[in-house]
Amino acid sequence: VPNSLSSLLAFVLGPTRKMPLTASAMDFFQLFVPDNVLKNMVVQTNMYAKKYQERFGSDDAWIDVTLTEMKAFLGYMISTSIHHCESVLSIWSSGFYSNKSIALIMTQSRFEKILKYFHIVAFRSSQTTHGLYKIQPFLDSLQNGFDSAFRPSQAQVLHEPLIDEDPVFIATCTERELRKRKKRKFSLWVRQCSSTGFICQIYVHLKEGSGADGLDALKNKPQLHSMVAKSLCQNASGKNYIIFTGPSITSLNLFEEFEKQGIYCCGLLSTRKSDCTGLPPSMLNNPETPQSRGQYRIRMKGNMSLICWYNKGHFRFLTNAYSPVQQGVIIKRKSGEIPCPLAVEAFAAHLSYICKYDDKYSKYFISHKPNKTWQQVFWFAISIAINNAYILYKMSEAYHVTRYSRAQFGERLVKELLGLEDTSPSH
Repeated sequence: VPNSLSSLLAFVLGPTRKMPLTASAMDFFQLFVPDNVLKNMVVQTNMYAKKYQERFGSDDAWIDVTLTEMKAFLGYMISTSIHHCESVLSIWSSGFYSNKSIALIMTQSRFEKILKYFHIVAFRSSQTTHGLYKIQPFLDSLQNGFDSAFRPSQAQVLHEPLIDEDPVFIATCTERELRKRKKRKFSLWVRQCSSTGFICQIYVHLKEGSGADGLDALKNKPQLHSMVAKSLCQNASGKNYIIFTGPSITSLNLFEEFEKQGIYCCGLLSTRKSDCTGLPPSMLNNPETPQSRGQYRIRMKGNMSLICWYNKGHFRFLTNAYSPVQQGVIIKRKSGEIPCPLAVEAFAAHLSYICKYDDKYSKYFISHKPNKTWQQVFWFAISIAINNAYILYKMSEAYHVTRYSRAQFGERLVKELLGLEDTSPSH
């Protein structure tokens, strides 16, 4: 069982292929969304447009979309992740969010036609029952790209990334629009490398319906979160990964099941949110005697340790990844060093990194919010792919030549998708 932070450093991580010094933003993006995927979008969109017109009448303004146009279409959408605007159509407006430098590549009416017919899977097959059938082939292809392009560090985190609306947009949004947008019919979870922020795996859980079986009913129930964790870790068996989890996922049964698969865990435990089955009640109740900061109690069962640590409140951790006798320290700006078991220090360090990632990258999610669930999932997935592409860029030699910020990388990608010759980054 891994039991020290130094063991994490010896774990081989990073990109699996060396990109050239001249590699562009498009080169990194196409590690995950290659031309064959884009060509399939072209074929499926044209098939859907044909079928739609056979059913509802011909559309004289429609001509089949091309690969060049599909790239431009994606470029316009991705531009909303850098210049957050209420609508992607603002690009062609005369208002604050207009962007004349890219508006000339395609007319607004042509863009709207492609948006109307855009599809990844045009038709449901007779065997399909999955609610995400319109997006699943793309998610599978994206997952293959993530798996083949990057080796994550030993320490990884399971969580729900921040995919909220841009705060500026929320401030200008009407109440009706906000209510409509809050009714998202899915939750998106990820397994994320805590050393780099690279998202290794995406899991989308659909809210199949309201009522007793819907996502809202399962929101705080362990069966949903256990299922999410198993799905996210299905490719992690036997690799000695250390998985950090929040209270909703942490449970003794799940951690014991993962240990049999060669996956080790460290999770924050909550008596309110966690499945506490099999844990000693004496460790779940707060002691009556007052505690001083840094004090902790430990109960062990085999490799599993339950830690109750005090720091202006009682915090409980369940782990089989760290030895409970190894000491760590939490450093606070005002109160200095607070002693703790190493598991607590490791948990705080890795979760802190993920919070920094969310702060830095969540603002670069595509702000276009369609009504259809599969399209919402698609644009979130594209946003994650671009963030992953930027992480690979920063770890490559190409970064030392151009040193683009995340915003500059996004602008560069938009211009390359639109086929513009002037690809110099602007602030």
